[in-house]
Amino acid sequence: MMISKQTYASTTNACKLCKPLGATMAFKGIEGCVPFLHGSQGCATYMRRYIISHFREPMDIASSSLGEKEAVYGGGANLKKGILNVMKKYEPSVVGVATTCLTEIIGDDAPRLVKEFQSEFSDLDLPRIVTVSTPSFGGTHMEGFNATVKAVVDQLTEATEAHPTVNLLPGFVSPEDLRHLKEIVQGFDLPLTMLPDYSETLDGPSLEEYQKIPDGGTSLAQIQAMAGAPATIEFGRTLDPKTSAGGLLEARHGIPLYSLGLPLGIRETDALFRVLEKFSRRPTPRRFELERGRLVDAYVDGHKYIFGKKAVVYGEEDLVVGLTAFLAEIGVKPVLVASGGNSGRMAEAIKTVCSPMLPELPLVREGVDFFEIAELAKGLKPDLALGNSKGYRVLAKELDIPLIRVGFPIHDRFGAQRVLHLGYRGAQGLFDAVVNAVLQKTQDDSDIGYGYF
Repeated sequence: MMISKQTYASTTNACKLCKPLGATMAFKGIEGCVPFLHGSQGCATYMRRYIISHFREPMDIASSSLGEKEAVYGGGANLKKGILNVMKKYEPSVVGVATTCLTEIIGDDAPRLVKEFQSEFSDLDLPRIVTVSTPSFGGTHMEGFNATVKAVVDQLTEATEAHPTVNLLPGFVSPEDLRHLKEIVQGFDLPLTMLPDYSETLDGPSLEEYQKIPDGGTSLAQIQAMAGAPATIEFGRTLDPKTSAGGLLEARHGIPLYSLGLPLGIRETDALFRVLEKFSRRPTPRRFELERGRLVDAYVDGHKYIFGKKAVVYGEEDLVVGLTAFLAEIGVKPVLVASGGNSGRMAEAIKTVCSPMLPELPLVREGVDFFEIAELAKGLKPDLALGNSKGYRVLAKELDIPLIRVGFPIHDRFGAQRVLHLGYRGAQGLFDAVVNAVLQKTQDDSDIGYGYF
């Protein structure tokens, strides 16, 4: 008797990035913070390369620079010396220490080492130090990002008197998205603490002199006061409120939590505006009503070009859920929804945002790489794809379909940090991009070229 089973092949072109990369992104959204990777120098170099090529901004990441000796005897001495060097060169108010595969495997206890450091150098003016466990073998960059936001809330917030400032935990979105979210909340005259906020630190102006730590970010005082907020708004349909930063604020300080999807498309953005109307006790400002009305008008005008088209969507889980909700409401049929993340919550989230707009739900795959995505996509014959640059060769080029570049990383186009996904305005830009991609494909494939549609 012959027993056959599917053979396992190693990951081919992962549809995710490493966990400490997400941690460094979150730390960059804190004012005066220097991200510090406890591990080998190569980890910091790899992440700097990825982040710089997307944001086109300098990205300093400190490292404890472990070598063979430290891998055997432990990296505590390197970590302590590294923090001292960072203090001397950068004078940070916060140091964000994220672990890597190496330090997790050898068993370095970063929180204990930091406590030893604080005791040994208590005579110095020490910065606040936040530690987070982020081994790459334990998850994706989104998990590292979310774990870091939770660690910051856990280790820096303090019990305080109640105040009217609302907490917003936006997730991993673009600097342009963060700026637009602030604009929306300010339109309701609501004071806001957004964590993290890298809208300036990773998309700043040109300066005559280099800043070691760019201006901007959520201040330490704002983070400490988050415990006195009237509410927390947290984006992410695949986040578990029991284990998220918003859930921690609710459990520890009794702050009501409003878990929403990324405000991507009309329905998901409407949900955000309803919450803001509730807390501000005022209607949506007219300029946002006009944006919504123009978006509806655009849906009507462009519907004939894209209705029934099939799409593949991939990337971070919550972004994928938001994009799927958007596609469903504009008449495009998502046939494959995929992510390297493996929360176990994406399929249910997709079902929620697609109902009742889609009679047939898309194929949902978690924990996949681009080899698997491409193999599945070939039989589905999609008309376009939405996702980051990593899918260009295996999807757009191989299948000869347009790729709408969204999310992170975008390495083969300019202006990635200014891509707006969220709000009615972000949906408008994405809708125009989808329609124009379909029109261009029709035009390019035509013998006569089409000069008018």
